[in-house]
Amino acid sequence: MSLPNKIQMVDLKGQYQKIKTEVDAAMNEVISSTSFINGPAVKEFQSNFETYLNIKHVIPCANGTDALQIAMMALDLKQGDEVITANFTYVATAEVIGLLGLSPVLVEVNQDTFNIDIESIERNITSKTKAIVPVHLFGQCADMERIMAIAKKHNLYVIEDTAQAIGADYSFSDGRNFKAGTIGTIGCTSFFPSKNLGCFGDGGAIFTNNDELAKKIRMIAHHGQSVQYVHEVLGVNSRLDSIQAAILKIKLKHLDEYALSRNKVAEFYDKAFSNHSKIKIPSRSKNSTHVFHQYTLQIIGYDRSELREKLTEHGIPAMIYYPIPLHKQNAYKNERFKTNDFPITQKLCDTVLSLPMHTELDEDTLNYITNTLLRIIK
Repeated sequence: MSLPNKIQMVDLKGQYQKIKTEVDAAMNEVISSTSFINGPAVKEFQSNFETYLNIKHVIPCANGTDALQIAMMALDLKQGDEVITANFTYVATAEVIGLLGLSPVLVEVNQDTFNIDIESIERNITSKTKAIVPVHLFGQCADMERIMAIAKKHNLYVIEDTAQAIGADYSFSDGRNFKAGTIGTIGCTSFFPSKNLGCFGDGGAIFTNNDELAKKIRMIAHHGQSVQYVHEVLGVNSRLDSIQAAILKIKLKHLDEYALSRNKVAEFYDKAFSNHSKIKIPSRSKNSTHVFHQYTLQIIGYDRSELREKLTEHGIPAMIYYPIPLHKQNAYKNERFKTNDFPITQKLCDTVLSLPMHTELDEDTLNYITNTLLRIIK
C-alpha cells in the first residue's frame, strides 16, 4: 500500500483550511479594531466558553502553565504545603508546584486509564496536604467522584488540569453531568495549538464557580490589581491576546465536532488492534467520555523503540508521552520517591506509544497506518 500524503501527528494546516474563512474574518476584525489586548474578542470568547462549560467564571490567561500557577496562588498555598499529582504526566503540573515553593507529592496512576490512582492519593495524604491536582490525561477525566469525596473528607482543594480533555463530559453516579474542569475548586486548561481547542500561539484559561476566587484570580492574572494602579495582591502578567481569543471563538463552535471526528479515528484504531496479543488499546472510563487528545497504545512483548523507528521509516510519526517519569527527572528527584513505588508508571513509560490523532485523518491514511503497524508486529 502506497504512502498517502505526508502524515502528521497533528494536522493544524488541514484543520485551518476548513475554517479559514471564519478564522480570517475574526482575525481581521481584531486587526481592524486595533483592540489587541483585552478587546471585545476576549470578552466574547470568555462568555461563550462560560456558556459551553456551564460555569460562572472563565478567566483567560497567557498559557496553561500560567493557569495552574495562578490557580495555586489564588488558593493561598504556603511554602512547604503538599500538593498531590500524578507521576505520569507532562512536567508543567509539577513545575508550578515547585516554582511556588510547594512540595509536589507524586503518586501512581491507573494502568488502564493512565489517570491518577485513587488509592495512591489516599495513601499519600498527610497533615501538610492542601490540594490534589488530577490531570485528565490523553482526553478523559480522572475518577472525579472519588477524588471529590477524598477532598471533602480531608478538606482539600482540587485543581483540575484539563489541558488534554477539554470538552469531555463526566457523569456522577447520581446522574449529575459536568464538563471536564468544572468539578473541582478550580479548573485549568491550555490552548496550545496542538490541543483539541487550540489557538495559533499560546493561551490558557482558568474556571471556577466561586465568585470570590474568580475575583482574586482575575487580580492575580493582571498584576494583582483590582483597578488600575491599585495592587491588592502579588500578581503576574498573564493575558490571552485578542487575536488568539478571536480564533478560539471560532474553534469553540467546532469543538464537539472535533471530538466526534477523533472518536471515529479511535474506533478505527480499536477495531484494527483490539485482538492483537502485543498491543493494548486505550481503555475508556465508565464515568467519562473521551475526546482523544492522544490515542495511546501499550506495546507489550515487542521492542517499542524498534517499532517507532520502523514506523518512521514508513512515513508514520509516533510519539512517546512520556518516556521518563517525573520522579526520575533531576528537577523532581526526592528521597521519598522510590522507583518500586511506581511500577505502573514505569511500565507505561516503557510501553506507551501514541499514533497520529487529529480531525483530518481519512480512511486511506488510517488503513495505511494500521496495516503498516500490523505488518511490523506480527
